[in-house]
Amino acid sequence: MDKHFTIILLLFIIVLLSPDMCLLIEKFETKNALEKTRTQQLNANNQLLQICSNSPKTGFYRDGYCNIGEYDKGTHTVCAKMTKEFLDFTKKQGNDLSTPNKTNDFPGLKPGDNWCLCALRWAEAHNHDKNLVPKIKMDATNIKTLYYIEKEILDENKLTEN
Repeated sequence: MDKHFTIILLLFIIVLLSPDMCLLIEKFETKNALEKTRTQQLNANNQLLQICSNSPKTGFYRDGYCNIGEYDKGTHTVCAKMTKEFLDFTKKQGNDLSTPNKTNDFPGLKPGDNWCLCALRWAEAHNHDKNLVPKIKMDATNIKTLYYIEKEILDENKLTEN
């Protein structure tokens, strides 16, 4: 009986420590950490950050929100409604957002999609041509955007409808 118990215990430990199980545990812990992070972040109006898009799933963490964290070096904080003009511009700058990439589980964007953009990319487009920038969904744009773009500029470019 002890021998069977030992074998079962060893099998249980092997399964528990397998890479797949570790990934499941890691995903669970990451999801919990993201949920705590999301609920504590504010939007550019100094209110709780709202969802930008679930279809396609956006955000650096692909949770639908323009959350910011220590791993988001691109500061994907601006929730904007894509336009053909902006998608063409950013593609010419070397950031192709319109072509699907199955490796990264990226569906490719089309005009009308909401997406969390890098604040500096949005500012670059604004500086290039003010008519080029996509309109901003203010309630889903992270307050950290204000480190890069003035509130007045955001307000001038906000969506009047979601």
